[in-house]
Amino acid sequence: MTSDGVVVDEAIRAAWDSYRVLEKRTSAKARQEAQQRVKAAVDAYGREEVSRGTVFLVGVLTGYLIAEQPRGEDRLDPLSDLIPAVIRRLPTFEMADPAQVPMVTGVLMAAAMGMDTVAWRDRFGQIPPEEALVHGFVLWLLADLFDSMAGRPGVIDHMMRETFEAMIADQG
Repeated sequence: MTSDGVVVDEAIRAAWDSYRVLEKRTSAKARQEAQQRVKAAVDAYGREEVSRGTVFLVGVLTGYLIAEQPRGEDRLDPLSDLIPAVIRRLPTFEMADPAQVPMVTGVLMAAAMGMDTVAWRDRFGQIPPEEALVHGFVLWLLADLFDSMAGRPGVIDHMMRETFEAMIADQG
């Protein structure tokens, strides 16, 4: 585990790949490739680091959703709109453990307040697998909300994949 809210790039990519595995629009081939990248990142950096990558992305998407409002539309209020909408939809995921809701709500609150979500979450110790799973569901819900607000299914996935491809190109 790194410190000060820093997460290994490959763990962040694997966290997004976890979203792609959940997303029904992902093709079978792309889903299999995403699963392989997740496994490779877990093998190389550990489940904890990939979980931290998910917490990082929850912060990023929350920031996008709060900041990137189309002109003329009412701003999405994180406390009355965003966070309750996400938390209310968590029970639609059968595997979402209700006991994890306070921590994932805390991560969403930290993001809404402009805090480093990873540094905030790190103060509470390692992320147990049950919590990590719920963070993954939150990431999916935020991505779905982003796509819905943009009116274009898959737009956030496209943006994130372009970002990862640019990061790889910059490293090469």
